[in-house]
Amino acid sequence: MAELKNLEHELDRFRLRLFAAGVFVLLAFGLLGARLWVLQVVRHEDLAAQAESNRTAVLPIVPNRGRILDRHGEVLATNYSAYTLEITPSKVDDLEATIDGLGGIVEIGARDRRRFKRLLDEGKSFDSLPIRTKLSDEEVARFMAQRFRFPGVDVKARLFRNYPLGETGSHLLGYIGRINQAEKTKMEDWPDEQLANYKGTEYIGKLGLEQSYEADLHGQTGFERVETSAGGRAIRRLSSHAPTPGNTLMLSVDIKLQALIEELFGERRGALVAIDPRNGEVLAFVSKPTFDPNLFVDGIDVDSWRELNENIDKPLLNRALRGTYPPGSTYKPFMAMAALDSGKRGPHVIIQDNLTFSFGGRVFGSPETDRPGPKDMRAAIVSSSNVYFYSLANEMGVDLIHDELEPFGFGRKTGIDVEGEVTGLLPSTEWKRRAYRKPEMQKWFAGETISLGIGQGYNSFTMLQMATAMSTLATGGLRFKPRLAREVVDVVSGERRQVASDALPPLDLKPEQVDVIRRAMNGVTLEGTSRAVFVGAPYQSGGKTGTAQAVGLRAGEKYSSVKADERKRDHSLYVAFAPVDEPKVALAVIVENAGWGSMSAAPIARRVFDYLLLGQYPSVEDIALTQQGKSTVPVGKPRLAADVPLPGQSASAAMP
Repeated sequence: MAELKNLEHELDRFRLRLFAAGVFVLLAFGLLGARLWVLQVVRHEDLAAQAESNRTAVLPIVPNRGRILDRHGEVLATNYSAYTLEITPSKVDDLEATIDGLGGIVEIGARDRRRFKRLLDEGKSFDSLPIRTKLSDEEVARFMAQRFRFPGVDVKARLFRNYPLGETGSHLLGYIGRINQAEKTKMEDWPDEQLANYKGTEYIGKLGLEQSYEADLHGQTGFERVETSAGGRAIRRLSSHAPTPGNTLMLSVDIKLQALIEELFGERRGALVAIDPRNGEVLAFVSKPTFDPNLFVDGIDVDSWRELNENIDKPLLNRALRGTYPPGSTYKPFMAMAALDSGKRGPHVIIQDNLTFSFGGRVFGSPETDRPGPKDMRAAIVSSSNVYFYSLANEMGVDLIHDELEPFGFGRKTGIDVEGEVTGLLPSTEWKRRAYRKPEMQKWFAGETISLGIGQGYNSFTMLQMATAMSTLATGGLRFKPRLAREVVDVVSGERRQVASDALPPLDLKPEQVDVIRRAMNGVTLEGTSRAVFVGAPYQSGGKTGTAQAVGLRAGEKYSSVKADERKRDHSLYVAFAPVDEPKVALAVIVENAGWGSMSAAPIARRVFDYLLLGQYPSVEDIALTQQGKSTVPVGKPRLAADVPLPGQSASAAMP
């Protein structure tokens, strides 16, 4: 009986275990079924997409960057395609050994290694970095035959920017360069749509118009969907969406005029800005010395970068946009206009010029070339009388001078369509209070006003500001924000979008007062300081020479004692417009450390007017004399501008 009872107990335990096992199995199958249902039904689309993404890849297609043309359609910036040999450092065990091995297949020079090192320092190890650019077909074939030996190294087809005229117009064009880490961080704040458009893009505008018109020049990125192998290599293309090329940017600049002016400067430093006063279009925008923007296209090497940055002539400095200088006597017509407008002095008031002006125990002098005598406003401008304008500045005071001349654009940005413009300095008592910390330095002293009248003292402006002010004065008050770009052309639709110069409210200048200044400036070219330069010109122009101190002189020190140091010599300046009655061009030019304005700056202005108004290009002899600061009137037979070719393509700009 006991045995039967034990047997039944064992059976009950077995049945319980069997039931528990069955429940567990059913529960497990239930969970498995539920999971399968979730995967097959609920997450079907998501998982299918992931499976598809494992099988396919979406690759960006970088668009062709838009071209840049001058006002006559001359190509200033374009593109070409070439193969590059690129290394992804994170996929390479021994970088130096890999580069040495590659050097046995394709030529890798010291410059290539220096550039690669610089890119490596600036980028990240998982970025693909070029070790050689512009490979020939033979070099590509040699590498592909040995590709299995170099994991992390590949050949890629890239678009390269090309500036066919080399250094010509480099400061206005700017350049493109590889996107650095700081720019990548900044791009993270861009809207998603804009950021997505830069997928696959490795280069961006860094300076000049390339930077300012980046949105127009970049284009729209395309894509292609490809089927990939387990190793991630593309097998076949499934679909694609072509990229949209960047728009064409047409400039108001005449590149042949630009090239002529740069040639006239020669090896000298300086800047020139020429503007159409009727609409604000910039006709020439010169800064010397220049640089070759092609150096930056595939990454500039360390030595070239150091040479540009440590060069005493500062070739990367855009002197037209960022170089500030005392205007010297080119300021006098504006001072005269301020006197007329404010009522401080009429055109017929006579000032006795005895070549010295005394104030507060200090004597302010005049150049040795000045002549004494009674002078009205016209005579003071024509002969460039210092004493006349010393006394005028004293009568007006610094704040009235500031208030009268600030509307002409002095001491403020013009709003030109390139980044990096500086404000310059038009002094006032309020400015000095803000500029200095020590109370004794904040006070404006009356003696500081005297030198302002002849464009010295704290006055400091860019040639862009001077040219804009000259444009406003020549037209009797018309004001524009200057523009380098003329129109943007959609390469797909052909639609042209005008880039109009923004018109500012005109100045309320009395025509009869403006005429006094214009006639006086015309007198400068007929009987004044630039008469020798404009002898025989078949048009009438107005101008004003200027000679500005590059360094201050100590008490008792004579200018001749600093002449030995070329960089301490005075600057040569000229502001001008032509023709007198209906101005079509206004300009400002400075030749650094070149002495009298009539010897170096004014001859360049004469050649600009001859080109624009007569279609003439100076002779080779005249260009050489102008470069040496020895030219006055043109000496050789001028050439027709249309017959003179543009500068030849530089070796560094040559396309492979």
